[in-house]
Amino acid sequence: MTYVQEVVSVLDRVLNLKGRSAHFTEDTPLLGHLPELDSMAVAAVLTALEERFGIIVEDDEIDGRTFATVGTLAEYVRSKVAA
Repeated sequence: MTYVQEVVSVLDRVLNLKGRSAHFTEDTPLLGHLPELDSMAVAAVLTALEERFGIIVEDDEIDGRTFATVGTLAEYVRSKVAA
């Protein structure tokens, strides 16, 4: 599975999208476009990504650009895993 696929899987599960994420691509916008992704959900997604990938997310690393699209979120995860 690619990082994009893994991130989409986490989003679907945490946000309870019930498979609506099946058509998500790297370019799918998230923050401000996905009603389920509010501030509490962002925290839950980050926690799930930490658990899934064995990474630690620092508060100062995250801003709106991280959650701009599926691709930007997947790239963030990829960079954390590589570090």
